[in-house]
Amino acid sequence: MAMTYQIDIANKSFKDEGGNQHTIISELSITLTAGEFVTLLGPSGAGKSTLLNIVAGLDTDYQGKVKLTLPYAQPARVALMFQEPRLMPWLTICDNVMLVCEGASSQRRSNALYWLQQVGLSGAEHQYPAQLSGGMLKRAALARAFACEPDILLMDEPFSSLDVPAADSLRHLLTQLWQARKTTVVYVTHDISEATTLSDRILLLSSQPMQIMEDVSLTTQRPRNPLDSELFTLSQRFKKSLADPA
Repeated sequence: MAMTYQIDIANKSFKDEGGNQHTIISELSITLTAGEFVTLLGPSGAGKSTLLNIVAGLDTDYQGKVKLTLPYAQPARVALMFQEPRLMPWLTICDNVMLVCEGASSQRRSNALYWLQQVGLSGAEHQYPAQLSGGMLKRAALARAFACEPDILLMDEPFSSLDVPAADSLRHLLTQLWQARKTTVVYVTHDISEATTLSDRILLLSSQPMQIMEDVSLTTQRPRNPLDSELFTLSQRFKKSLADPA
């Protein structure tokens, strides 16, 4: 039986400056199967990033429970890749990746260089973030995310700031890395084409208070073409649902 992780959020709310209560997430339950690529697809401002912060343990002010444990009650290792690369500007690219690696210094450096090679940044290890293009910074952030060997990788619209060719290239790279390691991925986007291209499973989310409108499994073989008839039909359905959630 495949290992699963459980996310149950009964309520996540906040008060505005006027003291008014706003519910962001209500009665949300998600079961993740280890190794699957799950995308949270929903409108901007729905609370997707808030949900990732809860799963990552960065936000504990909610009602509910997140169970991310491995066999023998070992806690799952979780990595979070943000919209911005969030690299330390005073460290080289190699040193930035080494921050999340374990072991002796030589082992950490070897691991960092391996992951930089995997994302196509061999030769850039001595450069600083300010010396790299936007696409290269995203590759460095992706290398760092995988270098910590996460059981679960949370990704918050990581390629949204890139132009189309650069974003497509990184989606292809992400798919290759994920297929080779089968890390559980939870990916946030409001881009329907991106969701259908990457995912094993798409959770279509409503606006606040965020709830699941659809839970769809995709069987189309990779690499995928967004214009594939099955994916195109699904995309049109999602567009209609997001435009008219009622």
